[in-house]
Amino acid sequence: LRIINEPTAAALAYGIGKQQNRRIVVFDLGGGTFDISILEIASGVFEVRATNGDTYLGGEDFDMRICDALIGKFKSEHGIDLRCDSMALQRLKEAAERAKHELSSVEETDINLPFIAADEKGPKHLAGSLTRAHFEELVQDLLERLVEPCRIALQDAGLATQEIDEVILVGGMTRMPAIQRKVEEIFGRPPHKGVNPDEVVAAGAAIQGGVLTGEVEDVLLLDVTPLSLGVETQGGINTVIIPRNTTIPTSKSQIFSTTEDAQSVVRIHVLQGERELARDNKTLGRFELVGIPAAPRGVPQIEVTFDIDADGVVNVSAKDLGTGRSQAIRVTASSGLGEAEVARLVQEGEDNRQADVQRRELVELRNKADGLIYSTERTLEEFKQSVRGDDRAALEASIAATRKAMGAEDLAALRIAVDELSGLTYKMTETLYAELGGEESD
Repeated sequence: LRIINEPTAAALAYGIGKQQNRRIVVFDLGGGTFDISILEIASGVFEVRATNGDTYLGGEDFDMRICDALIGKFKSEHGIDLRCDSMALQRLKEAAERAKHELSSVEETDINLPFIAADEKGPKHLAGSLTRAHFEELVQDLLERLVEPCRIALQDAGLATQEIDEVILVGGMTRMPAIQRKVEEIFGRPPHKGVNPDEVVAAGAAIQGGVLTGEVEDVLLLDVTPLSLGVETQGGINTVIIPRNTTIPTSKSQIFSTTEDAQSVVRIHVLQGERELARDNKTLGRFELVGIPAAPRGVPQIEVTFDIDADGVVNVSAKDLGTGRSQAIRVTASSGLGEAEVARLVQEGEDNRQADVQRRELVELRNKADGLIYSTERTLEEFKQSVRGDDRAALEASIAATRKAMGAEDLAALRIAVDELSGLTYKMTETLYAELGGEESD
């Protein structure tokens, strides 16, 4: 068996048997969430190019707009707040959902809820009508929220709207005329109506089942990683190795090193998520690579490899290229995460991007300062007889100022300190090179 997400299943149902190359958008608006996927179909190969969505947008939000309007109207007429009565509220929700469905095919519908409440004068009835135009006014802001996830998905896929060949609708909410118009407005073309939005996902899942059992041939589904995968590096940074929306299966490697002299153990913290700092992402696993020979920091070469199979299972390995020692861990990238949670994490990354980037910039500058101090102090120690007293004093003062700036949260002050120390260090090495080089030539 294999888990397949709804938009991908819909694409399979649409594309099976089609020979021509197509780029399609699957626009999935269900009862609780909104998902958008962009796929490329070529010769039976279905490749997911990008996914996005809104965890907090679905049919229930549209129902509640009708409920709120009815509650407000009833309160103004009778002075009774129906929100305080759970039974009345349940009847309202059912009536709102029914009215929403009817307004997909008619211009106006009646809403009648007899004996919805009572006061000292007797029972109260809720009766009225709702037009399609009024309903669309009530949900205008919800319709606008459909735009941004589509824009981001197109951007992630590296495509313009004119490069999309077809838009497939999934979910009962897409029967709403205003949503179909919004889809046409976003993508510049009317949505495809040749598939049943309520049945297309089930049909696609059945096709994928046929692929797995061998009953359906010449179909290959290439999915993508829903979230970025990486490791924690110096200063608590999330260093991404496999970005979100990378086609799987895939394998990628990156070289890292030690952060301390004579470091014999490297701890690998495997992360999943879109935030810049490790602490804000999901931990997939941890393991250690031991037995690294004693060496100055930055010298050992540690190759970290992420290998993801078609089911989203990730093998993470770390190998000391000097000794050949290695260690590995096996994790599932989507473990415990549904589509709604993935969409929430992606949105969280977008919402916090500016603050996260600023924080990462400060951490990376601290790392740079730490490395600069380390190399400068080593040079001062190695050539202590050759560095002039006034130069040494200036360097030591600059090192102290840089260390002090590293402990603060002032990015500008730290940058000034690093630039000053960098300039003094360069001047020292240039002088040493000239003097020692001259001695050697003599």
